Amino acid sequence: MNTLNDSGIWKVIASLDDYLPSGQVLIYLAIAVLLSNIVLLVLTKSQRETLYRRVSSWAPAVARGRRISSANTPPRSLTPEKKVPNNAPPPAEYKDCFPPSSREVLLKVAESLSASQRKKIGALEINREAFTKNVIPFEADYRKCGPSTYTPMEISMAEIEALGDFPDYSKLTGVPLPEAYKEFEIEKAQARPYRPFRWPYHQTMSLNKLEPDWWLELESNYVARVAERKELFEKHGKLVLNYLPGSELACKEMMENALQFLCARYPQYFSLTQSKSKGYVFHNAILHNETVIRDMHPLHVLLENVPEDFAVMSRSPEDGMYYFRAGLLCSSLGWNVDTKLGKQLKEIHSPIPDYKAKMEFSMDRYFSRLLPDKPIQRGSWGLEIDKPLFMPPGDPHENFRSLQLSNLPLSRIHLRVDWQTLRRLPLSGAIVFNFKALFTPVEEFRNEAYVPALVLKVLKDGRRPLMEYKNTWHVEHVVVPNLEEWAREQEEEGVTQKDWDVHTLVESPWFPGWEEKWHRQQGF
Repeated sequence: MNTLNDSGIWKVIASLDDYLPSGQVLIYLAIAVLLSNIVLLVLTKSQRETLYRRVSSWAPAVARGRRISSANTPPRSLTPEKKVPNNAPPPAEYKDCFPPSSREVLLKVAESLSASQRKKIGALEINREAFTKNVIPFEADYRKCGPSTYTPMEISMAEIEALGDFPDYSKLTGVPLPEAYKEFEIEKAQARPYRPFRWPYHQTMSLNKLEPDWWLELESNYVARVAERKELFEKHGKLVLNYLPGSELACKEMMENALQFLCARYPQYFSLTQSKSKGYVFHNAILHNETVIRDMHPLHVLLENVPEDFAVMSRSPEDGMYYFRAGLLCSSLGWNVDTKLGKQLKEIHSPIPDYKAKMEFSMDRYFSRLLPDKPIQRGSWGLEIDKPLFMPPGDPHENFRSLQLSNLPLSRIHLRVDWQTLRRLPLSGAIVFNFKALFTPVEEFRNEAYVPALVLKVLKDGRRPLMEYKNTWHVEHVVVPNLEEWAREQEEEGVTQKDWDVHTLVESPWFPGWEEKWHRQQGF
């Protein structure tokens, strides 16, 4: 039997060291080794293999479980001889590194299936050799594969069929369905005022645990935004919506998960019914229409009903790396689905400063280990003239970024936040990236505590390569003087401390008093 790799062991020890005296750590480690040897003697080979897979996925989780400080400090390094440089090539064993198995949750979900369906669900343990030999090919449609073909999550096609359409994704993922938002009124709704500003400002993913109630957020512009996105598809086609062979199961999972969320979060507006003649039908009381699910590709179902962008990253069995295989992206700036589809994770992010040197290795490793019950959220931001939603290469709006308009009014400048989530799908094993573009007039910063000083610091002192990539220069001649004035006002009025040492706010990605302002603006 294999053993935990050195880095996994040292991470576990480092985690224990935060809570126990060093002497006790060694004692507990010795006891654990003794007990593990006894356990290995009594387990069968298949049981040992199952135990190893679970321990391998548990050890990194222990290391990840430490609370991230508000200062965004990096995790504690391993001992120098164990430390792996961030720019090192991905280890060859990624080809044999599969996502954490979904078999345990599958058996729990199977308890609510009919007797005939349950017969198609296998045992907790599966033959490892049979699994690795029968993993679904990269470009294969799951509906045309044999019943003994497996997804990377150790789920067979027979089991996929037994689960049927719209299985309970809250159980399959371990992420609870959202609480019903009964006081929500679509005519007044505004997204939460995300302000993902950080100082010191350096290139990191800045990940936070996803808040299950807020995965998909609706605004009062819902009707107009859905219409705008459909027009973009009519005009640009595959530049905003496209998919490659082999993405069928992932797209279906993603769509079903999203619709289940909407029905649970906004029951006054959305519902899902099933009939013999039509199958599943999604009812949308905001748009006053219904969508027959089986009549559309899952990405088109999302286009018709969900004003957010989705991208599917799937694991290749050839190298174990993740590739962009399907996308609905109506909110991209400077790129589109056509320019990224089929590319590996590192190729997609190659234009980002410091990505290869500081993030490539850790992101590849993160994707290989991400658990379905550990979805994350993050935000990126920029400053834009007006509200450009989709700006492919060569779009006329790009011209604004090459000059500073002398007569540019402050009222035309907006903060654009792309609020993003990342999650692993429990059946296909694909990783879904999704985001919504949110626009806020920069003038709103004036009454948001600490925000003017924080943004000002980033614009003035941020590393040039990062700021050039962020492309804020074209509005800085207007924004900076106003931020300086508002920061002084907040000091004089006692809203902020005098000579405040600028740093990431404890409330990040929001600001002190954001909830009061948000509720006041919505009236609920």
